[in-house]
Amino acid sequence: MSVYWIAVASAQHVRRGRTDGFMQVNHGKAAPLRRVKPGDGVIYYSPTTVLGEKDGLQAFTAIGTVREGEPYQGEMGGGFTPFRRDVEWMAAEEAPIKPLLDRLDFTAGKANWGYQLRFGLFEVTDHDFRLIADAMAAEKRGAVS
Repeated sequence: MSVYWIAVASAQHVRRGRTDGFMQVNHGKAAPLRRVKPGDGVIYYSPTTVLGEKDGLQAFTAIGTVREGEPYQGEMGGGFTPFRRDVEWMAAEEAPIKPLLDRLDFTAGKANWGYQLRFGLFEVTDHDFRLIADAMAAEKRGAVS
């Protein structure tokens, strides 16, 4: 049974992961990635375009399926070797979160809807995954069904 996740990172970092076929979370920590399993769905939410900027992007920026394999360390330079998992990213458009706030299970009826996003990685319902996938016009090399 697949589990669905929201991961949080700046759009700039997400775009690098999409290009190179991986995900990383929580500044490269391994423990959160051990909860994610092959076949799980993952969606990235990006509060900003660039880490540390306050441009108000607040959008879902990538969606995919975790590939077989275990977390591994990648090389970022300067001695930074964050843990990653390989992901098959879908063709998708970025989608703002605000039009979905009243329909997502993890945000509906919550004034402080962004609180859960502070964890960097959390599980979401099948309903939320599909709603976001539709908003992103996601197209897998086999489609989200």
